[in-house]
This record gives sequence, C-alpha cells and structure tokens, in this order.
Amino acid sequence: MPATMLSSPFFHLIYLVMKLPHIAPTADTALSQALADAINNKTKPLGSLGRLESLAAQLGLIQRSVSVHIQDPSILVFAGDHGVVAEGVSAYPQDVTWQMVENFLADGAAINVFARQNHCALHVIDAGVNHVFGPRAGLIDRKLAPGTRNFALEPAMSRAELETAFGHGMALVRDLPGNVVGFGEMGIGNTTAAAAIMHKLTGLPLSQCVGAGTGLSADGVQRKQQVIAAAVHKHAGATDPLDVLATFGGFEIAMMAAAMLKAAELRKVLLIDGFIVTSALLVAARLQPSILDYCVFAHCSNETGHRLMLDVLGARPLLDLGLRLGEGTGSALALPLLHAAANFLNQMATFASAQVSTSAA
Repeated sequence: MPATMLSSPFFHLIYLVMKLPHIAPTADTALSQALADAINNKTKPLGSLGRLESLAAQLGLIQRSVSVHIQDPSILVFAGDHGVVAEGVSAYPQDVTWQMVENFLADGAAINVFARQNHCALHVIDAGVNHVFGPRAGLIDRKLAPGTRNFALEPAMSRAELETAFGHGMALVRDLPGNVVGFGEMGIGNTTAAAAIMHKLTGLPLSQCVGAGTGLSADGVQRKQQVIAAAVHKHAGATDPLDVLATFGGFEIAMMAAAMLKAAELRKVLLIDGFIVTSALLVAARLQPSILDYCVFAHCSNETGHRLMLDVLGARPLLDLGLRLGEGTGSALALPLLHAAANFLNQMATFASAQVSTSAA
C-alpha cells in the first residue's frame, strides 16, 4: 500500500472502523418470554412495577439469564479541554476543567458524593486537559494533548489522535471489573462540541441543539450558535460519524464513545448520563446500532437538545430531575434503580411460593 494512502484521513477512518468492537444484539425470543413469565409471576398485579419491569427484562437479556445481578459498578469520568473556547462559547474560563479535576481527586464534587453513596467505584481520566497534573493517585493519565484544536478554524483532532483515543477508551473498559459502567465527563466547551455533533448526525436545526451549557446568557447562546454554524459550513465535508467526531468532538467524547462500544461488546450495562455523554453514544450508535440494547438512559437533562437527542435514539430515561451538571451524576443517581430491578426479579416471591391467589374468587 502506498505511503500516501497510509497517511491519508480516509485510510485512518477505514482502519479504525475495521478495529471497532462487534456488538451482538440482545434479542432472544425464548429468553424474553422466560423473563416475562418470571416478572409476571411475582406477587403483584401485572405491570404494576412499571419501568422497573422493562429494566429487569433488559438486564436479563444483556446477562442472558432470568437471574440477574449488579456486580462492582463503576463510573468513568473523562476530562478534556476544547480549543473552541477561544471563540467565547462558555460562561466559564478553561481553567475550570483542571480545577474540577482537582476537585474530583479531592473527593469534593457531586459525583464523588453520589458515587460513594451508591457504593460505586469512580475513575477519573485525563483525556486531554490543558494542565500538567503530574503522577496523581486516582487520576488515569491518557492525555493526548492539552486540549483539542479550535474547530472554528481547523478540525478538532487528527485521525491519528482519534484512533489513539479509541484505543485508550476500549482498553480502559477491557481492564475494568464488574458488569455496569456509568459514563461522565468534564470539559469547559464540551456542550459546544456535543451540539455540533448532534446537529451533524441528526440533521436537527442548530437552534434545537444549542443551549446555555454552564450558564450562558441569551446573547451567549446566540454567539455559540453562530460559531457552530460557521464551523459546520467550513467543514461541510465532514459527514461520516468518525469524521464528525474528529472534526467537532473532544478527546473525552472520543474516548467515551470507544469505551461504550467496548463495554457493550463485553455485555456490560451502560449507564448513560446527560447531553455530552449522549452525544458520544450518538456517534457509537451510528457505528454499531446494537449498542442501544445495552444502554440504560439515566435521566433527561435540562440542557437544550438532550430530550430531542434521546428521542432520536428511542431512549426512555429513568429520571427527569432538571439536572445539567454532567460529571456522571445522573448515572450515579440512577444506579439504585438498577439494583431495585435486579433485586425484585431475584428475591420477590412468586404467587406459588407465597401461596397467593392469582385471580379474584
């Protein structure tokens, strides 16, 4: 193969697609019926546990069993900076990214509180923060660069950087114990990247994809929308999911997408957080649609566009609490519902075992 082809963007995309995990659909008619029978024979009116019943059935299909369990859940929080913040698209300065990573490491953020409360391991990954942390306990260093490039001027990352990000994301999950992985992120400017990805991959109007992020004013939101619109026009040729990700995404978004793909290949449950995490899933789902079988959507965030993105994915979020913090907080808060679904399926008596009548006299 000629050297020019080996170094071309096209080659890198094809090579990366060839290395993607293969995700098997969870559909199984016989197992679905066995799970329905097990759920319907519990001591309750049919359907009376509502969403927990479909969640239990989903867990059973993922784990290929009518006896399910939640083992060693963990949340991965990927942090990265974005060159596009130079365009004035965020209410906060870029330094907040590394300062919040320090807060994670000091056990002081909301995600630390909620993960600890729910006995969930927390892993913080430096995917590309514009700060030198040095060796730190509790920080996984996978820094590709001190942030992406400014996509208003040039693609956010090279195809080689995208390939490296995918390798890191998949390796992180491959070495992770347990069968539930939640996803979170931290990165000033990443709602801008997520909105651009959403617009490009869904075709929805940009006005429906762009929100206030960390708290922009109406004028700030308008400025953000204008920056993305100009960048989309500049990079009009970026249409393939991986090309869209490389052009507009962040290192943390790329690593998340890869980690999700690998987690689904390993038949783990994926706990999907808010707007940015869902944009990473959107990329992953365009590459491997069967990944959606493994996703539990933790919540619908209060960020503009998230509900529409969930609708595009056919998602049914468990919670709607008006959250827009990120960090994986929604993933942590939804974890008790996974335990509840597994526990009622495993521990609740049946009509026969409890000697309860199944119909009115």
